[in-house]
Amino acid sequence: MTALRIGFLGLGQMGQPMVRNLLRAGFNVTGFDLNPAVLSNLSQEAGFQAASSVQVAAASCDVLILMLPDSKVIDALLWDQGLAGQLRAGQTVLDMSSSDPVSSRNNATRLAALNIHFVDAPVSGGVKRAVDGSLSIMIGGEAAHVEPVRPVLQAMGKTLVHVGAAGAGHAVKALNNYVSASGLVAVCEALVAAEKFGIDPHLVNQVFNASTGKNNTTEHKVENFMLSEKYNSGFALALMRKDLQTAQSFIERMQTPGDFAQTCLRTWAQAEQGLAPGADHTAMYKHVRGR
Repeated sequence: MTALRIGFLGLGQMGQPMVRNLLRAGFNVTGFDLNPAVLSNLSQEAGFQAASSVQVAAASCDVLILMLPDSKVIDALLWDQGLAGQLRAGQTVLDMSSSDPVSSRNNATRLAALNIHFVDAPVSGGVKRAVDGSLSIMIGGEAAHVEPVRPVLQAMGKTLVHVGAAGAGHAVKALNNYVSASGLVAVCEALVAAEKFGIDPHLVNQVFNASTGKNNTTEHKVENFMLSEKYNSGFALALMRKDLQTAQSFIERMQTPGDFAQTCLRTWAQAEQGLAPGADHTAMYKHVRGR
């Protein structure tokens, strides 16, 4: 077993396979989630220990990984509920959630005053790449804090890029999802227009993939989840809207051009309101067709 002890908070669709890859790499993991069934399931894995609380998961670890819904949850946990004050000097908080970059930068500063390290390392690639350990990971933080946790990240991801200081990883993650979401909407609108003109959308997408219109949506989502009408890629539309909100807010605070970001966010918000709760983000195609 490797020396670093891992605490892991948030064992959802992404967190569970990420933990399994940490276990396969030889790490001991103490995890906590509000869903007891998840803890029971993971407890069958060698090297995993279910914690009875957040505090128990954090107490004995060297690196505390956060895979939680958003910055509001993280800030409440660290400061309102007092977890930060219970951490030991020298521990590393590794925030792999899709958090707000400004909040992450503030958390890094406040934790540094307690001699606790902070690294943000959000991921891209979805559940499929979480399972096979090939996630792309965008890293923010001081190099002296990033390097010790690099083996932890390498157990879960294939492409690791240290993009800057604390908060930079979360900024790049939000901006990446903005680019991805805008591309998906463009594909949906193009396919629906082509279909109305009488062109087979399967053939249209085939052309896109052989031409300059190719993107992640045309390569991996159109046939598998959109034209098939399965809409089950494993990433919720509400989460995409949340990430877009983070990106749009970040662009606004940077006082850089963001007209298209506002339009894109409005489109995703409309789809979230118009589709059933829990809809997959690929159901944007259903929403566009319905309009």
